[in-house]
Amino acid sequence: MNLHIVKNRNYFFIFSGIIVFASLLSLYFWGLKPGIDFTGGSFLEIKLNNQNQVNAQEMAAQIQSTLPDIGEVRIQSTTNGFIARSRHLTETQHQTILAIVAKLYPPNEKDNVQVWEETRFESVGPMIGVELKNKAIWALALAMVAIILYIAWSFRKVSRPVASWKYGVGAVIALMHDLIIVAGAFAIFGHFFGYEIDLLFVSALLTILGFSVHDTIVVYDRTRENLIYSPQKTFDETLNKAINETIHRSINTSLTVFLVLLSLYILGGVSTQNFVLALMIGVIIGTYSSIFVASNLLIVWQRLGSQKN
Repeated sequence: MNLHIVKNRNYFFIFSGIIVFASLLSLYFWGLKPGIDFTGGSFLEIKLNNQNQVNAQEMAAQIQSTLPDIGEVRIQSTTNGFIARSRHLTETQHQTILAIVAKLYPPNEKDNVQVWEETRFESVGPMIGVELKNKAIWALALAMVAIILYIAWSFRKVSRPVASWKYGVGAVIALMHDLIIVAGAFAIFGHFFGYEIDLLFVSALLTILGFSVHDTIVVYDRTRENLIYSPQKTFDETLNKAINETIHRSINTSLTVFLVLLSLYILGGVSTQNFVLALMIGVIIGTYSSIFVASNLLIVWQRLGSQKN
């Protein structure tokens, strides 16, 4: 079945425009909720070696009544324990919290074995948080520039009817489309569900860049082949044929990746759930943009070029 994707490109552009606009609104009004990686603070993870249930409210109340100077403490239950996030803790405050945990979860009466253990404790200063934020922005910007240069070089032998560098710009526009939507989704999650972003979120964005541009290059590369071997066809026909020849491969690959990520999200640890969730959204949006946005942008470039000529 031959899908008329190029012919119906305006519908896809309108759909993308609505989602991007909604994402930008959520970012403007709510913004992303930065975690301790960017704001500075402490992260404590406790593993319980039995079936004790964690009462997050009681735990937070105990800590804040004992250490009122540290402000709000957020307790998040995990499959076998809990995670505590707060402002920067001194070593004395850290040991005080461990003492509270020891009081709430005393050793077993039979064998006097401790039923909890500290598996992770990290503190990030505010200056380090700002530095990490700046480096994350630079990493994303440099990745996009590198993508434009790489695609322009790879497509240097195909300059008609669209210049090779415009392939790179089209890919980056699609990537920005993907990143804005993922960031907008997390602005919504942060506002309503308290989701925070950390360095894993930045890693997810960089991973989405790589995955999305890979799908886009598959479509572009098939377009390049068709331009060489079927020069008699119009550019619209050539591009639509390339999309139809690669769409099943792109969807099947993305579906496989999505199912793996879904398994990780359900069965994996709480500390990586936001990372996996960002990847799942990115895979869906990246596949869509590669097929329906990045490819159709070439038609826009071609029409603009023909008008000038």
